[in-house]
Amino acid sequence: MKYLHAMVRVSDLEASLRFFRDGLGLVETRRRDYPAGRFTLVYLGAPANPEAEIELTHNYDVEDYGGARNFGHLAFEVDDIHATCAHLQAMGIEINRPPRDGRMAFVRSPDRISIELLQRGQALPPQEPWLSMPNTGSW
Repeated sequence: MKYLHAMVRVSDLEASLRFFRDGLGLVETRRRDYPAGRFTLVYLGAPANPEAEIELTHNYDVEDYGGARNFGHLAFEVDDIHATCAHLQAMGIEINRPPRDGRMAFVRSPDRISIELLQRGQALPPQEPWLSMPNTGSW
């Protein structure tokens, strides 16, 4: 058995690509447009293992995907959790659970998909502004 991908529906493909590609650093591995079916599939992978993908499904017709928590979250290992969170915050992305412990943080994609960020290896020493930053929202 081989893991292939996790599919998430996105309402704004460009906003989602900005988050996953430009914010988190995932790379687009392939794209398939199905105009007759009224949807586009964009596959993204992490540079270290691009074969394990996220499939962004963009349906052309407007849908409300709701805020269900039954999906859970996607998790990514990062080289420097402080720098990753600072980069995302500079892009205007809210850090819902700051990396106060130097190990774990949570953010949400433009479609409110919960994203867990985990520090590669040992936790980094706690530092500001994360150390005193409260949790916001839910993840």
